[in-house]
Amino acid sequence: MLESHIRSRLNQKPILLMTHIVIGYPTLEASMQIVRTMVEAGVDLMELQIPFSEPIADGPLILKANQQALANGVTVAQCLDFGRTVARQFPIPFLYMTYYNILFKHGVERFADDMHAGGLQGAIVPDLPPEEAADYLGAMGRQDLSPIFIYSPTTSDARMQTIARVADGFVYCVARKGVTGDQTEFSRQIGDYLAHCRAATHLPLALGFGVKDKSDIEFLKGKADIAVIGTQALRLVKDQGVAALGDFIRDLQE
Repeated sequence: MLESHIRSRLNQKPILLMTHIVIGYPTLEASMQIVRTMVEAGVDLMELQIPFSEPIADGPLILKANQQALANGVTVAQCLDFGRTVARQFPIPFLYMTYYNILFKHGVERFADDMHAGGLQGAIVPDLPPEEAADYLGAMGRQDLSPIFIYSPTTSDARMQTIARVADGFVYCVARKGVTGDQTEFSRQIGDYLAHCRAATHLPLALGFGVKDKSDIEFLKGKADIAVIGTQALRLVKDQGVAALGDFIRDLQE
């Protein structure tokens, strides 16, 4: 279902925009304003991060957002309620992004059931390798949800094939080694890497980790299907407030 939606949207525009928020940052109420602002500005799909104490794939800014959300007392139950609310209210696909300990404590089957009941379409769990994901894959498959897996510049051809066999919806390609938020050089090397990813899967490709402005998105047209904006949007919220997001998102897509 997610893949077909993405391909339908790609018939209307050359590259889609996916944004990332941390639920509960800076507050739950502000998170709702952020989602509304981004959707009204034209984003195509969105990651909703359930905050976790040790978000190992995330850089300093998203780490601090996770810590602030947890300090605010945000719970997994509140995050699931938040996801259910936005999925019903706004006409774009929403995905959960979090770490496996959240699923393990909640119950993997129960987590997938709650996602399905809430209208979410998939999940990104960056610390869950496909070799250890049988329960998760089974639960997601039974509810027709998309498990999003990750390619990186160091992923071997054999592992790309392993991931391609179990991924659904799209494959998330990280632009470089390291964590979110660091500088990424958009050069021929990125183009070659995405061509290599393209050859490994029939699924659409998202590119994240370092996408920050319109020139980056222009570079990705024809190479990736989805550009992912995460840290840069959170930085804008931190520095200028939620109101600045609308113009930023619209400018990215002009």
